[in-house]
Amino acid sequence: MQHLDLQVIRQALQWSCSGQQVWLCTVLATYGSAPRAPGSLLAVNASGQWLGSLSGGCVEDDFLHRVALGEFAEPVTLVRYGDGSDPRSGIRLPCGGVLEVLVENLAAECDVQAHLRELQSALLGQRRLLREVRLPDGNRQLVPDTSQGPRVQREPTCVRLRVGAAQRLLLAGYSSVAHCCAEFGKGLGFEVILCEPRDEVLDGVHLDGIELRRELPSEFIANGGCHADTAVVALTHDPKIDDLAMLEAVRTEAFYIGVMGSKATSDKRRERLQRIGGLSGDQLARIHAPIGLNLGSKTPAEIALAVLADILRLRNGIGRAAL
Repeated sequence: MQHLDLQVIRQALQWSCSGQQVWLCTVLATYGSAPRAPGSLLAVNASGQWLGSLSGGCVEDDFLHRVALGEFAEPVTLVRYGDGSDPRSGIRLPCGGVLEVLVENLAAECDVQAHLRELQSALLGQRRLLREVRLPDGNRQLVPDTSQGPRVQREPTCVRLRVGAAQRLLLAGYSSVAHCCAEFGKGLGFEVILCEPRDEVLDGVHLDGIELRRELPSEFIANGGCHADTAVVALTHDPKIDDLAMLEAVRTEAFYIGVMGSKATSDKRRERLQRIGGLSGDQLARIHAPIGLNLGSKTPAEIALAVLADILRLRNGIGRAAL
């Protein structure tokens, strides 16, 4: 299934290439209960057609009505929904939250289309970009993004938006912990892929909304299964699965690589990966082992919680010392 943001940008590009004006809306911040995360996109054309979502239905009708009335003629507009502080946005969200939205008025011009094509390539996983939108003139630029952090960074005269592929959680092999990680990851909005070549291990396993691939995770990774927004986790205790996955994962741009095991097991694995796999010190340093935050976890669900919490910590650019 396509990343929704990718669908939005593709549609905006299609409208622009056909000569239509496009309003591209980005959720900048949410307060309280709000169904869409910062960075979520909505595109609207002058005919009132739209794709994407800002609130799951709470504010889209109001926004479309205001576009039809000729509002948002400026290059960029900041709109706040939910708390009554913006006189142009009289509605309140039924969920009781507050939503701040960046609205960009994009003319059907070549530079706009080039910009949208760059965003499309980033959302396909070909690169990670930091998109800078200046306020109030709407000037835009794209720079390579080589760090982790929040999807949206707000300054008085600039908004910075991280653009990349759908966050992917790649589970190397099936286990009870991997099962819990898959469910947690799906709930957190990750694209979850489970690679497991052992048919007997998957007997009776049922996971809704998870892509299941009956192949060695190392083969999937070697064939391009990872991009810079991928977290790779190995949770089987089987070196044939875990070690091979680590050997391939460290050669990719995956932002998180981790493998389950005690400290003693992890030390033995590092020695094995260095001796047999020829990994360098820098490559070994990329592997989180033991995996996850130290929460005193014992059960599969507790271990999975520690793993996902550590992935989120790193994805949001938070050092362990800050916890």
